[in-house]
Amino acid sequence: MMPRPLPADPMIRQLVRQAQQATLGRRTLLAGAGAGAAALALAACSTGGAAKPSAAADVSDSDKTIRWDNWALYIDVDDAGSYPTLEAFTAETGIKVAYTEAVDDNNTYYGKVKDQLALGKDIGADVACLTDWMVGRLIRFGYTQGLDHANIPNLSNLVPSLKDVDFDPGRSMSVPWQGGFAGIAWNKEKLPNGFTSVSELWDPSLKGRVGVLSEMRDTMGLIMLDQGVDISGKWGDSEFGAAIDEFKKQVANGQVRNIKGNAYKEDLVNEDTLAAIVWSGDIVQLNAENGDKWGFAVPEKGGTLWNDNFIVPIGSPRKKNVEKLINYYYEPAVAAEVAAYVNYITPVAGAKEAAMAIDPELANNQLIFPDDATLAKAHVFRTLDGTEEQKYGADFQSILLGA
Repeated sequence: MMPRPLPADPMIRQLVRQAQQATLGRRTLLAGAGAGAAALALAACSTGGAAKPSAAADVSDSDKTIRWDNWALYIDVDDAGSYPTLEAFTAETGIKVAYTEAVDDNNTYYGKVKDQLALGKDIGADVACLTDWMVGRLIRFGYTQGLDHANIPNLSNLVPSLKDVDFDPGRSMSVPWQGGFAGIAWNKEKLPNGFTSVSELWDPSLKGRVGVLSEMRDTMGLIMLDQGVDISGKWGDSEFGAAIDEFKKQVANGQVRNIKGNAYKEDLVNEDTLAAIVWSGDIVQLNAENGDKWGFAVPEKGGTLWNDNFIVPIGSPRKKNVEKLINYYYEPAVAAEVAAYVNYITPVAGAKEAAMAIDPELANNQLIFPDDATLAKAHVFRTLDGTEEQKYGADFQSILLGA
């Protein structure tokens, strides 16, 4: 099987080659793991009842540095291990960026920094990129700094659908970095008819060959959508309970073979699983590495849509520098360069047009630059309060630990 041809542009060819060689992705999460992980997740939900800390004094005018914590393989990298867009940012602004792949999972990262956040202390990062629901928690606890939109004029390029979200109305505290879908993937050689619904994963002919994600909001979100629940709207214990019962049934009867984070990709490659609930960007990378072997669909009843977001921790003394960084990455040409590497959804309007000049195949990929029809089938899992996080998280973890 031949991989897709690389684009002609040397810089973009380097970026795409790096993505094709990647064996780990941004969505690396704990694969259900053990009781320690479950305890950490539940304990994290109950933190934050004390008085909210105050923001640090800003020293950006005299200190031209930024420390950025992000996920693995989530920014453009060249063959020398440098970050071309970050180097260009430093050349343009004089601000040096220490970039660290410090986020391996939302809960484990939070577990490392929550004590400093609660005290308003510097956590060692001026900006971090975390997923919607975790950002909602940090905002609720008062652990983030307000953003000055006057310092981010390119925020006008934020796609309209992301300008106002329930966990951060008006985007006063957070700005999207990259996003993606959770949907269904299948081996096109073994299952040429493909899939249009989650229910099709429960076909007896697939017993023991189905994988699902260890991220509760994606796996449960897709099952709830399949059952007719608007996961963005009003729902509660009854709706979640019906979905968790279905999930428990399919795990108990052996229909579901694996419940994993990013490691699910290996199961698809070695054909331990033939169909799975997956993250969109991973399938783009898998097909680039192995040939066009897997299909992907947002189910007819809907898939989940998530974003990872820039936030400035309460103890960072360099907020103004971070606002310049955000502004830079909201330039469409820069956003297109990042998208060519990470293969996730850019939140920047105009990036698709910029990408068209670089690599038309990438620009026309619905998993990287989805059109309105694709986005209409994607739903954001509504923000949970602390009590719901504990309860629903415990229900989900109990199945993972027993699988």
